Amino acid sequence: MALVNEHFLKLQNNYLFADIAKRVNSFKVTHPKEKLIRLGIGDVTRPLAPAVREAMHRAVDDLGTVERFHGYGPEQGYSFLIDAIIKNDYTPRGVSLEPSEVFVSDGAKSDTGNIGDILRHDNSIGVTDPVYPVYIDSNVMAGRTGTLDGGKWSDVVYIPCTEENGFIPDLPVRRVDILYLCYPNNPTGTTLSKEELKKWVNYALANDVIIMFDAAYEAFIQNPDIPHSIYEIKGAKKVAIEFRSYSKTAGFTGVRCGYTVVPKELNGFTLDGRRVLLNSLWNRRQSTKFNGTSYITQRGAEAVYSPEGKKQVKESIDYYMGNARIMREALQECGLSVYGGSDAPYIWMKAPKGLSSWKFFEKLLYETYIVGTPGVGFGPSGEGYLRFSAFGDRNDTLEAMARLKKWLG
Repeated sequence: MALVNEHFLKLQNNYLFADIAKRVNSFKVTHPKEKLIRLGIGDVTRPLAPAVREAMHRAVDDLGTVERFHGYGPEQGYSFLIDAIIKNDYTPRGVSLEPSEVFVSDGAKSDTGNIGDILRHDNSIGVTDPVYPVYIDSNVMAGRTGTLDGGKWSDVVYIPCTEENGFIPDLPVRRVDILYLCYPNNPTGTTLSKEELKKWVNYALANDVIIMFDAAYEAFIQNPDIPHSIYEIKGAKKVAIEFRSYSKTAGFTGVRCGYTVVPKELNGFTLDGRRVLLNSLWNRRQSTKFNGTSYITQRGAEAVYSPEGKKQVKESIDYYMGNARIMREALQECGLSVYGGSDAPYIWMKAPKGLSSWKFFEKLLYETYIVGTPGVGFGPSGEGYLRFSAFGDRNDTLEAMARLKKWLG
C-alpha cells in the first residue's frame, strides 16, 4: 500500500484565506444586496504596465515564427532577464552577483515553500511572529515543526514582533538553524533599519544560521535609509538566501514571476561537517523539479526594467502607497493604533476595545461590509490585530474609510 506523508495531516484544516472566503460567502448569502469592500487578501487591482503588455505581445509573436520560436527554456531563467535583474536591482546598491546566483521562478511563494527541499528535516527553524503562513506550513509538511499546542508548534522558535517592542524582533532565545525574515514585513507593514538588519546578519555569521530573506515588498520602500536587499549588509552573502517577486511590484499576481538569489558563498553542512554549496543544490533541485518560467512571462518581467516600464510600474506603486496613506491617516483620526503603510502596502491596526482578531473581523464584515484579514491568522502575536491591504481601488478605499469613520464615531 502507498503510505502518505503524515506531516501533511498535521496541517490545520483551514488555510487562513480559505477560512476568510468561507465566512465572506456566508455573509453574501444573508446580505446579497450589500456592497462588500475587500481590504483583505493582498491581490493587486491595477492592470499590467503598457510596456509589459507590449513586451509580452512581442514574445507571443516570437513564438509564432520559426526563427524566433522558443521551446523549453533554461530552468534557471533566460540570461536577458537575469542580466536585467543584476543590473537594475543589485549593482546600483553596491551588490555584486554572478548570473548563476539568480534563479527565475513563478514567484516568491513557491520558492519560499520549496527551498526546504535542499535542507534536512531536522533543522530547527525560527520565525518572526506574526508571520506569512507559508513559512510555517511548508516546514510542517517537511516535519520540522513538532506538534501544535495552543496555536504554536513545539519545535518552532517564535520571535514576537509586538507593539511593546516596536515590531522590531529580538534575537532568538535559543539557537536556530534556519531563520525567516520578511522585510518590508507582511503582515505588519514595518521595516528594519540597516543597523537592525546588520544585527541579524552578524548573528547568522556567528552561529552558522541560514537566513531566508523575503524581500517581496522592497519596491514599496519610501525611506532612502531602509535597505532593499539583505546583501547591502556586509557578509550577508555567506548566510542569506533572498526571495523577490514581481507580483505586487508589477502586477504579476496572475502572470507569475519572481526570482531567488542563492550566493555561491553560502554553505550548508553534512552530518560529518563537510561544507556543501547551497547554490549547487538549489540548481539541481530546480533542474529536476521545475521546468522554468515561460519565455512570454520573462520577456514581460524584463520590460519592467525598461525606462517606460520603470516609470509605469512606479505609477502603480505610488497609487497603492496613496491608498496606504489614506487608510493610515483615516484610521489614526479614528483613534486606532496603526502601524505600517509608510514603506509597505499593508496597514496593521490594533482592534478597538480589546476585541479579538476574529471578533473585529466579524464586526467589520457585518456592520461596515468591509473585509480585512484577522491578525491571529498570521501567528499568536497577531491576536488582537487586523491587516488591511492597500492594493484596492482608490474609490473603494475612500468609501471604506468613510464607513469606518462613521462606524467608529
